[in-house]
Amino acid sequence: MKKTDIHVHCAQQRLELNFGNPRDPESHYVCGPEELLETMDAHEIDRAILMSVGETADSGAFGLGAANEGCRTICLAHPDRLAWMCNFDPVSPDTLRERMAVCKAQGAVGVGEVMVNQWMDSEFLTALFASAEELGLPVTCHMSPAPGVNYGVCDRAGLPLLEGTLRRYPRLKFLGHSQVFWLEISADCPKDDPAARNGYGRGPVKPGGSLERLFTSCPNLYGDLSAFSAYCAITRDPVYGLNFLERFQDRLLFATDMTNRRNVPPLEHFLDEWAKEGKLSAAAYEKICRGNAQRLFHFA
Repeated sequence: MKKTDIHVHCAQQRLELNFGNPRDPESHYVCGPEELLETMDAHEIDRAILMSVGETADSGAFGLGAANEGCRTICLAHPDRLAWMCNFDPVSPDTLRERMAVCKAQGAVGVGEVMVNQWMDSEFLTALFASAEELGLPVTCHMSPAPGVNYGVCDRAGLPLLEGTLRRYPRLKFLGHSQVFWLEISADCPKDDPAARNGYGRGPVKPGGSLERLFTSCPNLYGDLSAFSAYCAITRDPVYGLNFLERFQDRLLFATDMTNRRNVPPLEHFLDEWAKEGKLSAAAYEKICRGNAQRLFHFA
């Protein structure tokens, strides 16, 4: 099945990085549009959403691709294949709604990937969530266990600030992403060690984790199935993972978080094989691979 990928990174031209997979030094770059489209074709992805690093080219803490105008320019050249999310520098919360409205008028379909390293209830992030809810723009956040730890929006163990945000802004569509989010699929995930909370889960999932509770009680929570964090969460315990996909099939969306052709996580292969073997229902497979993205982002 052709898929829609709701989380990719791209630069206007190849961008070298100073980090990446230490076992694969040739993977330390963000691809340009041509390589992105070629990689999408190789993985049977017919549409993708670009993540922005912010409002200017210098906004991204790690330089993960283009800023707002660069994303917009790339997508204007490939309107049938690519859409973009806008992002914002953590300044002037009082003008944030106006800045976001301009991006929406320019074609942005959401806000992300938000990487601001502040607690989720900070003044700036509160303004961001309120503005996105009012403007009807879904938000994708990379998450961190605490300020100063790696990068991303910060929450404590059990994700209490995320729960507060989901309840405070019930019309906000929040797409959970990254290790801090997906580790919470298991009730025995790390609680105190920030480094451990920023890691990857292994072994059987203990039912009753925070994600199970939040997906059950907060209908505005969605899952971005990208990167190795989501891959580990779903495949570490295939019985639980398949049950999770079926239970929350209306709010889980296929994604890769690819920056180039060398770092596409293998979750797509599991989804394809589970569907072929009848382990994953045809309805859930279609929704996760493309239907939910079409509905959430109003794709034709």
